[in-house]
Amino acid sequence: MKLHTMQPNEGATTTRKRVGRGPGSGLGKTSGKGHKGQNARSGGGVRPGFEGGQLPLFRRLPKRGFTNARFKTEYATINLSDLNRFEDGAVVTPELLREMGLIKNQLDGIKVLGNGKLTKKLTVKAHKFSSSAQREIESNGGKTEVI
Repeated sequence: MKLHTMQPNEGATTTRKRVGRGPGSGLGKTSGKGHKGQNARSGGGVRPGFEGGQLPLFRRLPKRGFTNARFKTEYATINLSDLNRFEDGAVVTPELLREMGLIKNQLDGIKVLGNGKLTKKLTVKAHKFSSSAQREIESNGGKTEVI
């Protein structure tokens, strides 16, 4: 096989549809859009499921099933790089984080994420830790405590 003999697979390429180009193309004059109306205009047409202004089927049907969205636990997150503010050997608690303005509100708990580098030896008390955050804190000689 040589470079000059290579061709794309059968059906892989198709010629571009050139609209508005004379009578031979079959898509001249109105470019296959018919005469006037919403679908003939540029940017015209309606979204999928539109029923001409009638209340669409998906809105006429009742909502069904269970959704857990109201009951899910949401954690306030903090990254490892933010914990470098504390001095060596400090005990980091949710109250201390709130006091320093690192988190706004506690939500259902605090989760420590492994973003960034930690350079201090800290004891961190939180509700949850990502595995990378736990590894990083303990590799610096610190401790992680799940509240």
